[in-house]
Amino acid sequence: MNLIDLHVHSTKSDGTLTPKELVLLAQKNHLTAFALTDHDTTDGVDEALSAGKELGIEVVPGIELSTTYRNHDIHILGYYPDYCEESFCVELAKFRESREKRNQKMVEKLNAFGFSLSLEEIKAEAGDAVITRAHFARVMKQHGYISSISDAFSKYIGNGCPCFVPRSRLSPMDAVLFLKKHHAIPVLAHPLLYSLSEQELETLVDLLKEHGLIGIEAIYSRNTGFDEGNMRRLARKKELLITGGSDFHGANKPDLSLGSGVGNLKIPYELLEQLKKTLDCE
Repeated sequence: MNLIDLHVHSTKSDGTLTPKELVLLAQKNHLTAFALTDHDTTDGVDEALSAGKELGIEVVPGIELSTTYRNHDIHILGYYPDYCEESFCVELAKFRESREKRNQKMVEKLNAFGFSLSLEEIKAEAGDAVITRAHFARVMKQHGYISSISDAFSKYIGNGCPCFVPRSRLSPMDAVLFLKKHHAIPVLAHPLLYSLSEQELETLVDLLKEHGLIGIEAIYSRNTGFDEGNMRRLARKKELLITGGSDFHGANKPDLSLGSGVGNLKIPYELLEQLKKTLDCE
């Protein structure tokens, strides 16, 4: 079976491997293809495509957009966007502005909570990557304020924690429309991570489909029990495609491996073939 991974992050957002290093790891892990889906940026796509061509690994250009729906963080994956288009880049830059405002407020909250951090430190840690909470966590760990990256999220900067600052974001429906406008394939990422009831999730999926949603990430590293089966049934009910991904972040999520997640993922290439067929229908 040719295996793939359609949810992967690099150093261009909150991963710890460069796009080229991801290609090398994909080759080592015997993957046929993977999608680079960094948060709110496609800056690493060209590097990954170049390395993939050299090493015989198919790289899918992608992105993961952060949105808000009824006070829930909702992530929308987009595959094959026209990421070189000027209009795409201009609109994406506007999305990232909300991150910058949130970052300053989060520094202020952390300092008021008793930590000594500066935005300059966070920017230095991120380099040329989009700043995410993972960069905050790494700087906190460097200062000795936490023992692990996960501690930062569970105690201080995760959703609902005392130093968390929500972002002013676009809605998931607007994200789907944006992706469709730029010829991308929109997919709802890890649908069971949002603490939505079964009915709330179905309502959200209905809304997203009305705006052009193509698929649901039914195969995912954090699934347990009947999760995958339930999401497959939801996709069939709504006549949506299914995708799968590890949500690999390198050392920032050390329990997840590229392609296999916590060890049990097997995402067949046929799922990518089904996605590609939707491009032919545009």
